[in-house]
Amino acid sequence: MEEAARDLGASELRALWDVLLPHVRPALISGGLLAFTLSLDDFVITFFTSGPNTVTFPVKIYSMVRFSVTPEVNAASTVLMLITIALTAIGMKLQGRDLAQGH
Repeated sequence: MEEAARDLGASELRALWDVLLPHVRPALISGGLLAFTLSLDDFVITFFTSGPNTVTFPVKIYSMVRFSVTPEVNAASTVLMLITIALTAIGMKLQGRDLAQGH
């Protein structure tokens, strides 16, 4: 389809934008959501690969929960859940719109 667009006079950028990107968009969105979710889950890897002067988000949350559950931990968990739900809803809406348009 990309070659057909190029044969019909589309530039490389226009063929990429109008032909290739709509086909790849669901994979990019789902890959981004999966990477975001798994990056928060990989505490063990983050803990052992971070340097002594680096405090990553999962390590910070773990150190906060170790002593007691504070309002900061509850707020961070709520924000992360809202971000995950919002990104999932946006991804589903984009995918539904693409299916409705016949892409």
